[in-house]
Amino acid sequence: MGSHHEAEASSPASQPLARLSTGNPDLDSIMFGGFPAHSINILMGEPGSGKTILAERLMFANAEDDGRSILFFTTLSEPADKVVRYLQQFDFYDETKLGTVIHYSSIGQELAEQGVGALVTILKEAITEQRPKIIVIDSFKAIHDLSTSVPEMRKMLYEVAGLLTAYETTAFLVGEYSEDQISTYPEFAVADSMIELARNKLGTRDERFLRVLKLRGSGYLEGLHGFRITNGGLEVYPRLVSPDEPPGYDLLKERIPTGIDGLDDLLDGGLPRGRSTFVLGQTGAGKTTLAMQFVMEGLQRGEGCMYVSFEENPTQLEAQLRNMGLDTRDARQRGLHFLYVSPVELQIDSIASALHRVVREGGIQRLVVDAVGDLLMTTSDPQRLHSYLYALAQHFAVKGVTSMFTYETIGKDLFTETRMSALADNIILLGIQIEDRKARRTLRIVKARGIAHDLDEHELTISSSGVKVV
Repeated sequence: MGSHHEAEASSPASQPLARLSTGNPDLDSIMFGGFPAHSINILMGEPGSGKTILAERLMFANAEDDGRSILFFTTLSEPADKVVRYLQQFDFYDETKLGTVIHYSSIGQELAEQGVGALVTILKEAITEQRPKIIVIDSFKAIHDLSTSVPEMRKMLYEVAGLLTAYETTAFLVGEYSEDQISTYPEFAVADSMIELARNKLGTRDERFLRVLKLRGSGYLEGLHGFRITNGGLEVYPRLVSPDEPPGYDLLKERIPTGIDGLDDLLDGGLPRGRSTFVLGQTGAGKTTLAMQFVMEGLQRGEGCMYVSFEENPTQLEAQLRNMGLDTRDARQRGLHFLYVSPVELQIDSIASALHRVVREGGIQRLVVDAVGDLLMTTSDPQRLHSYLYALAQHFAVKGVTSMFTYETIGKDLFTETRMSALADNIILLGIQIEDRKARRTLRIVKARGIAHDLDEHELTISSSGVKVV
């Protein structure tokens, strides 16, 4: 006992916390490295939210030939053979690890016959014989429901926690808990970390989110983080936050030509590099054509460009570019990237993650998102979209990526009700005016931050050679 206290006293206070990877780099980054080793962790959420998949991905990621096994106990929910049958459908499943390093077993019958106290006996036998590195109990909530009293549950948890700590085992208690049970159920009192998985049911699809509720001894990225369940397990999209460093002043002083004849003169020489521009206008006003010409100018100057579309697929976009005189195969070789996402499958977390990854990897200097309105229509949380777009714009500025977002207006709406205008360094308004039963396109610069810009309305023409401001 004395030597134990001496070891504690001699260990430096700044010693880094040992971590256990989740098997997912993005989730590890949210948790600043993963779960604390030798800890008790709760994975909670409604049925079908992805708890078991998260636990199993973690198990296979940590299944090493180090002599320490990994145990998965099913309780009164599903039998072990059924869990394994579904497990085999995932890409991370490794048959060589099953039965050698990873072991599944059902303990439901013992619990049903002997009560919750049987768990202590089961774990003590397994731990002393196998000294497992990881133990997963699914569902632990079923054990709680089986208990006859809170004192009985507390006593069992005290003994279980002592066993796990003594043998340096990391435990994951999986259960269909709700948030209001955190303050009353005793298992939450012994938990070192808690991860909640939730599902927002929409008309044609589900939005899935995870959130770190507790992570003892460590910081973590707070808030809701989007994810999808794929063949590889959970595909996680960390919540996008603004960069730590501000954009360089010299970078913002640089001007880049838009490629639209006559527009640079109205902008006192062009757009500042790294700034965001919103192009607004009704259907047919020329937003997409103007954005494409902005990208084409970048390609001609040897800049990497990306075009993100939610309305027109790559085949349709390539047809339009060919009509404007651009060979798409050549354009791709010169640095043009397309990202198309169907409006049916839009999820702001995955889009923001993809764009952030592209910017992080570098090489992109001009980026177009066509159109923001599609994101607005599909999101269940406009504030979340606003925060993501703001953070993206800040990352673009730091990396020197000049961005352009198109937005379809209805009537005189300039999207002020969504607070999007505050995100824009520049706002260009396109319109269609009817005079004597003849239509003409117009362009007006509504806002240009830090630029001595022209405020007048000008005629805009579109021809086979592109967009031109008269």
